[in-house]
Amino acid sequence: MPRALVLGGYGLIGSACMRALADAGFSVTGVGRSQRAAMMADPEADWILRDITAIKAEDWRGQLAGVDVVVNASGALQDGARDDLEAIHVQTMARLVEASAELPLRIVQISAAGVSEDASTVFFRTKARGDAVLRNSAADWVILRPTLVLSSQAYGGTALLRAGAALPLVLPQILPQALVQTVHVDDVAAAVVAAARGDIPAGTLADLTEAEARSFPDLLAQVRRWQGWAPPRFRPRMPGFLLSWLGKGADLLGHLGWRSPLRTTALQALSDGIQGDPSTWAQAGGTPCRSLEQSLAQLPSTRQERLYARAFLLLPMAIGVLSLFWCLSGMITLLEPGRAMAVLTDRALPGWVVLPVVAGGALADIALGLAILWRPWVIPAALGMVGLSLVYLLGSLVAAPDLWADPLGPMVKVLPGLALAGLVAGVMEER
Repeated sequence: MPRALVLGGYGLIGSACMRALADAGFSVTGVGRSQRAAMMADPEADWILRDITAIKAEDWRGQLAGVDVVVNASGALQDGARDDLEAIHVQTMARLVEASAELPLRIVQISAAGVSEDASTVFFRTKARGDAVLRNSAADWVILRPTLVLSSQAYGGTALLRAGAALPLVLPQILPQALVQTVHVDDVAAAVVAAARGDIPAGTLADLTEAEARSFPDLLAQVRRWQGWAPPRFRPRMPGFLLSWLGKGADLLGHLGWRSPLRTTALQALSDGIQGDPSTWAQAGGTPCRSLEQSLAQLPSTRQERLYARAFLLLPMAIGVLSLFWCLSGMITLLEPGRAMAVLTDRALPGWVVLPVVAGGALADIALGLAILWRPWVIPAALGMVGLSLVYLLGSLVAAPDLWADPLGPMVKVLPGLALAGLVAGVMEER
């Protein structure tokens, strides 16, 4: 049985490639750094759990023993707290090629349509350099460059499409001059299988794409119809400066671990257009990729699909509201500690208890409000908010039960915040 190693095996494209290769009779091993993500993608699959940027050439030689094909589906959109594009796209490929120099295997690289060394984004430039390393140094290679990948999974650009199309009453006219082509993820996976089997000649560099291009607003409109929403009542044109501000804000969040599809790299890629030429793939003997209409017809548009699209929009708002609420709660207490302490001293609590409770609670509020902004800490912070809210509620029943009857409802108003924190903890998930 031929063996395949898939880098980035739990990603949107990588997971599809692992399934397709297994169905085609390959013994498949995925490579990724997150055990949790790997188990969520396929708990029955064989996994190597390592950060590929930390694997040296000599380590790769051991991993590649007996492997017939390596599929590199790893990648990142932009430098951030968790990602180094040079390391992921260039250095990893250089080490992989060095390790495979004496081995009879094929490397199939999943790149991106439109990459070049003078492209407008670091993503495209590093992808191009990684492709060049493979072309110039490896003996047996195939490079596949998909356009915008559509899938039943929602991540990155596909999540942005779903969310943008699901806006209530509104369909913003974003980047009307940008032309976009798409490709179904199963077509990408089928192309990888064809390359892995040797049906595609070595040295093939081909775009994977449908033939037709359309404007980004037209693409959004088609996705909205596919989701089943009513036609929009308003189609406002989004000013370029507002889109630029959104991108810069998303870049800042990237340093907190968030991989927003609104980062400047994604917006610049959309602005430049996402297009490819299907003719090279056809000449290499590849099966034509399906059109946007065919892709959408074969992807289910369900209630879950619509709920996800709306939740994708509401989740950042919920996290922002929780952060603001908890930070302000703590800061207001610290700015006027006397008033906060009076709530307890007026109810005959001893002074040696009041100060630590008030100061500790205020500092805990601020800490949780800041922690929820750091992507790896969102779930623990949200659960901490739930726990501290319960402490406040139970403590008030013991020390100040009369607050529950206060006309302004200070204790009753804790309940919505508690529920919102629980909701965030429940819906947050890594891909």
